Order: sequence, then structure tokens, then C-alpha cells
Amino acid sequence: MKLSKDKSVVALIFLLFLTRVQIKYLDGDTTTSKNIKQKSSGSLMEQFGDYLLKINNTLERELDFYSWSEFYSSLKYACDGGKRIRPLILVLSSEIIKSKKNDENIFDNINLDFSKIEDQRYLAASAIELLHTESVIHDDIIDEENVRRGKPSFHIKYGYNNSILTADFVLGIILNITSKLNNPRISSEIANAAIRMSEGEIMEIRLNKAHTITEDDYIKVLENKTASLFETSTRVGAILAEADEEDIRAMGNFGHLMGIAYQIHDDLDDWNNEDRLFNLLMKQNNHSQVLVNKMEGLYKSYSIKAKNELNLVLSNIQNKYTKRLKHQLEELTNLTMLPF
Repeated sequence: MKLSKDKSVVALIFLLFLTRVQIKYLDGDTTTSKNIKQKSSGSLMEQFGDYLLKINNTLERELDFYSWSEFYSSLKYACDGGKRIRPLILVLSSEIIKSKKNDENIFDNINLDFSKIEDQRYLAASAIELLHTESVIHDDIIDEENVRRGKPSFHIKYGYNNSILTADFVLGIILNITSKLNNPRISSEIANAAIRMSEGEIMEIRLNKAHTITEDDYIKVLENKTASLFETSTRVGAILAEADEEDIRAMGNFGHLMGIAYQIHDDLDDWNNEDRLFNLLMKQNNHSQVLVNKMEGLYKSYSIKAKNELNLVLSNIQNKYTKRLKHQLEELTNLTMLPF
């Protein structure tokens, strides 16, 4: 008899729970962090699905050239997941310059092969994503991160020796891709990004050891470690579309500023859960809400500056397609659709 009563109580509690969930659902109270992130991810795929599909297909094709290698399965693991934001802004930058030049009828070469530009930009996008992947493998070792993209970090799954060698192998693939592009300027841009990313990483290591950091130090690290690859992505996209030097510079500035905004936003979102340089800045300021508010304002400031650079490239555009591309890049700069 006692067991029956216990079951009745459990059933009643469960029924009340279901009723409460149903009421919250009908009231629209579903704004958990997980739901927001899923919605953001969906928005990214919804707006840029075609581009992302081509990026992933090209990356998969390039990796499949190495199906003979012992690194193949670990390569696939390293490249699985991710937002593909860097290759995406490369492709969009190329597309927006191409659309602008179409509007203005100022292509230098009337016989320009648009299909070749299409192939090259997705190939270059693969090199950018692979450089990011290589840096992630190294970063997770240095930062002692055990989880990446919801699964074990590369060095946790494959070990340190395999991680070092795989990153070396990825570098070889990047060099191979840049040789296919047959454009020394693009090779130089990607090489410079790798140099600056390494510089940013070693700066971060030094500052963490010193246990002291200024806001200027923090931004300097972001400029090198994160923003450099964003900047290279937008510059390479513009170069592939044969933009003039002024537009290449403006698109590069756009990527640079967006990269800083992106990393500040990411650090603000996760600072309490991850051992990052931003944590050191917070600790020095006694976890001050004033600093948080200041950094939120700084993130918004960099986002606005990025849009201003985009406006320099597209100030007098009337074509609806080009305007839509501009709006999409601006939405990415808002970072509202990106799952962090």
C-alpha cells in the first residue's frame, strides 16, 4: 500500500512538471543558452547554407587527396565541426567585390573566367580553414583545453606526438593548396597570417607567465592571434576578385576590426568558464562589472568601425544583390547569428 502511494506522488509531481513545461512553452519562455545557440547556428546555415556547403565540399575534396595517409582519419576529426566563419568571409568578400565590379562594369579583363575565380576562392577558403585548424590543435595543447566543439580536443584523443605531427602535415597541405592558386601575393598573405598568429600566441604565453596585463596588451594579442586571419581572409577574397588597392585595404581593415570584435565577444561570453587571457584582465580588476561593460562597449565600437570600412567599399551601390551581400556581411559583424 505504501509503494502505491509513493507511485501516486511521483506521478503527480511528474504531471505538475509537464504542465509547468507546457505553460512555459506556450508563454514562449524557451530562451535558454542552449536554445539561443541552436537558433544562432540555424540562422548562420539559413543565410549562408549554399556558401557553407561549397566550403565544406571543397575542404573535404582537398582532404580526400590524402586518403592514403596515416593522418587521414585524424585530419577528418580535426576539421569536423566549426563555424567556418573565416572561409565564409573570404568567399563573401570575393563575391561582393565581383558584384560591385559587375555593377560598375570595370573588370580589367573582359574575358575574365568567373568559374575560375569561383574555384580559386573556395580553394583559398580551404587553406584559411586549415590554417585555423592547425592553430586550434596548437592552442588546445598550450591552453590545456580538454574539449573543443563539444568533443575531446585533438591532443586528448590522439596524443601530443600525433598532434604535433598532424599540425605539420596540415601545414604541408596548406602549402600545396597555395601552389595550386599560383598567386604569390595570396601565398604571402597566408604566410604573414601564420606569422602573426604565432606572434600573438607567444605574446599571450609571456603575459600569462607575467600575471599582469593591460587592456592595450589584450587588444594587441587579439590583433595578432585572431584578427590577423580574419584580415587575411577578407584581403585574399578581394585580391581574387581583382579589387583595386583601395578596396583591398578597406576589406582588410573590415576583417581586422571584425576579428577583434569577434574575439572580445567570444571572451565576454565564456570568460567565467575558460582559462583565457581575458580572465587575467578580469582578475586584475576584481571581476568588475565596470570592466565588463567597458569591454562590451569596445566590442560594439569595433563592430561599428568594421561596418564603416565596408561602407567605404560600397558607398554608392544600388544593385539589390550587392546590397544584400553587404547586409549579410554586416549581420556577421553584429555576431548575432554566430553560436559561441
